[in-house]
Amino acid sequence: MAGSGGCRRGREQLELERLGEAARAGSCPPSPPLSACSRQAWSRDNPGFEPEEEGAAAAAAGPVLEMDVEWGSPAAGASSPLGSGAAGPGGGGRRQRRVPAGRGGTEVPGRHQVPPDGAAPHRAAWAKRLARRLRGLWGTRLMEESNTSRERYLKSVLRELVTYMVFLVVLCVLTYGTVSSSMYYYTRVLSQLFLETPVSKMEKTDFKTLSTMDDFWKFTEGPLLDGLYWEMWYNNKTMAENKSFIYYENLLLGVPRIRQLKVRNGSCSIPEDLKDEIKDCYDVYSVADEDTAPFGLRNGTAWTYTNEKDLNGSSHWGLIATYSGAGYYQDLSRNREMTAVQIASLKKNLWLDRGTRAAFIDFSIYNANINLFCIVRLLVEFPATGGLVTSWQFQPVRLIHYISTFDFFLAACEMAFCLFVLYYMVEEILEIRIHRLHYFRSLWNCLDILIIVLSVAAIGISIYRTSTVDTLLKKLLEDQNSFPNFEPLAYWQMQFNNIAAVTVFFVWIKLFKFVNFNRTMSQLSTTMSRCVKDVVGFAIMFFIIFLAYAQLAYLVFGTQIDDFSTFQDCIFTQFRIILGDFNFTEVEEANRILGPIYFTTFVFFMFFILLNMFLAIINDTYSEVKSDMAQQKAEMELSDLIRKGYNKAMIKLKLKKTAVDDISESLRQGGGKLNFDELRQDLKGKGHTDAEIEAIFTKYDQDGDQELTEHEHQQMRDDLEKERDLDLDRSSLPRPLSSRSFPRSLDDSEEDEDEDSGHSSRRRGSSSSGVSYEEFQVLMRRVDRMEHSIGSIVSKIDAVIVKLEAMERAKIKRRDVLGRLLDGVTEDERLGRDNEIHREQMERLVREELERWESDDTASQMSHRLGTPLGLNGQPRSRNSRPSSSQSDGIDGGGGGGGNNIHV
Repeated sequence: MAGSGGCRRGREQLELERLGEAARAGSCPPSPPLSACSRQAWSRDNPGFEPEEEGAAAAAAGPVLEMDVEWGSPAAGASSPLGSGAAGPGGGGRRQRRVPAGRGGTEVPGRHQVPPDGAAPHRAAWAKRLARRLRGLWGTRLMEESNTSRERYLKSVLRELVTYMVFLVVLCVLTYGTVSSSMYYYTRVLSQLFLETPVSKMEKTDFKTLSTMDDFWKFTEGPLLDGLYWEMWYNNKTMAENKSFIYYENLLLGVPRIRQLKVRNGSCSIPEDLKDEIKDCYDVYSVADEDTAPFGLRNGTAWTYTNEKDLNGSSHWGLIATYSGAGYYQDLSRNREMTAVQIASLKKNLWLDRGTRAAFIDFSIYNANINLFCIVRLLVEFPATGGLVTSWQFQPVRLIHYISTFDFFLAACEMAFCLFVLYYMVEEILEIRIHRLHYFRSLWNCLDILIIVLSVAAIGISIYRTSTVDTLLKKLLEDQNSFPNFEPLAYWQMQFNNIAAVTVFFVWIKLFKFVNFNRTMSQLSTTMSRCVKDVVGFAIMFFIIFLAYAQLAYLVFGTQIDDFSTFQDCIFTQFRIILGDFNFTEVEEANRILGPIYFTTFVFFMFFILLNMFLAIINDTYSEVKSDMAQQKAEMELSDLIRKGYNKAMIKLKLKKTAVDDISESLRQGGGKLNFDELRQDLKGKGHTDAEIEAIFTKYDQDGDQELTEHEHQQMRDDLEKERDLDLDRSSLPRPLSSRSFPRSLDDSEEDEDEDSGHSSRRRGSSSSGVSYEEFQVLMRRVDRMEHSIGSIVSKIDAVIVKLEAMERAKIKRRDVLGRLLDGVTEDERLGRDNEIHREQMERLVREELERWESDDTASQMSHRLGTPLGLNGQPRSRNSRPSSSQSDGIDGGGGGGGNNIHV
């Protein structure tokens, strides 16, 4: 009341000030007053003015202008000691307010001019809304504010998970769509043809078991020529001229090439004592010791050196060394006879000699049935120790794309993959912009960056591969007698396969980032994070002992056992021993004393002690994590959010009904009024008990007439709608327990790392006693409903107390009436008055009083039967409030007292 009176007085004063200012200033527009109520009234009379309550609202309206507005008397404003920050006693002062650009108003000299129309603010507001919507596409949990509710946070996580699952599906379709079982069978039949075919019918030596240069020439003159040139059918009919179809299905592209690398004589030092006996010395292969001088016939590419750039070659990693792409090469022919002559000439003129360190045989084939190229490289290495070592590489490649319908589907997936990569690049840029260097403190964020980098690299390699193959095929078609150098493509294809495999691996690993929101699934990551310090300490101790044994094995058995021939092989062999894969006989034969000692002590320390210590660390930490999670509070999880959405959808689709829905349906069928018997019959048919039906009906039947009026009906509907929302919120509350109430910030990982792993779990379990935002909201609603119910009960108790007080006053009044009657009788007897007249008056008064008491008793008995006790004035009370004992006692007592007085 005081506030409204103040507003009215402020409004009257405002009108007087406005009239005075209009008289003084003529056409000057009115200015806003200082008080809040006056400003509200002024804004109602001046729609163009909007009070500045929220800076965000003013900013959303468009550009603003800072204006200095004066009101009150000029003298008072000029003489105000408060300056521009506050108004003086006279009401004068200066106030700086924000006026949205584009509104009508007086232009202030010396300020920015307000645009005459509102086009610019509208455009700016539209652009801001568009920017917010576009940014909403990249809304992730890292972009949410720290005070965001748990449900909103999980919605962001769920949206991010769905987007990521689509990205994962697209990536898997791309990677698995380019690989098929045909590739395996393709390489297997070719390897059987060139690697497992004996060099002659009388010998069992094949390419894998070559041991001398003579075996190499036997292979080139036998299995190599037979495998490359299929010119006759099995019935001795010739095939197409100048074309070779290996296995009658695979076209030999161009001509094969044979290339060698040599080291020069004198590349190593000979001891002085042996110089008379040894004249030549050829060191192991290295690029610095590579021989580049012509030799042999000294004509043609087979006898003169060609550098790597002219050959368009690349280095190759062999079993013994890494070889360059240069050397001496000979391109073979398209038919068998000419190729045989060329090989015979090379053999005759000693093309391979003591300086030879590697010989390469390269060729490419194409199978149109499965649209696959196969780039083959057979490598023979000649170590400085003598003999030779063979290795091979069969690389199937799909270089021609977009032929079949499935290829065009893969093209669409490639476009989608590129869009996803662009999408995630923008997302990571936005997150880095928000969190700065804190962004890189999370392992998952670093994994996101790594996936994007690998994806971009795979896209670049794919583009390069597609553009290069067209050029190579064009050159091959122009000159079919040349060597098609697909070796760079094979190299990049191998890199592409490796990158794709690693990318798919990391993309699948990233799923743990989303699975961790489930309590059961998060136990693994929580266990690993808590035991990381213990595991690091154990790993240091483990590898000290492990590497000590590896060096011992390398020095003792390295010269005699293949599995210990290199230090790397020793490490892998010891891991195999831990897993139970070992050959004790070889170790014992290599050294009868140190062999058994090495094996026994290694198995004892590594398997029985260190390995069990590692398992104990994991087991102990897992037990701590499980016990801590059992003690922590419940919070909403992704499964609860999905279940909540599912329940809402089922209810909206009328596929699922709750108790609230049953009651609401009964109310709709009942129309304006609803009888208790009708409601009871309807709800009992739907499986509800009598206690539930009577409780809900009694709550809203205020007048006790066994019917719900229109007002009671509407109140019941409103409460049922609130109850439905509360049920949905209650159903969304999680049953399992998780580790935190709100999303982990980027600094949580640092706090976890600073804690000791042995006791950190107990501290975390005791510290996480907060309440989630959703629980708090649901509890607040319950408290509000409880307060509402308690308020209703208190009001009813107050009404009962008031009625009891009225009844007490009535008892006192009746007692006074009876007392006056008795006093009158006594006075008449003392004065000797006419008793008959006085007796008639007394009987009339007593009869009236008895009739009043009998009417009250009858009304009380009726109210008891209906369950709604009446008050003094016959007003029915609620069924919820029981009649007080004092009321019935007062009535009985009053009746008894009256009877005794009448008798007297």
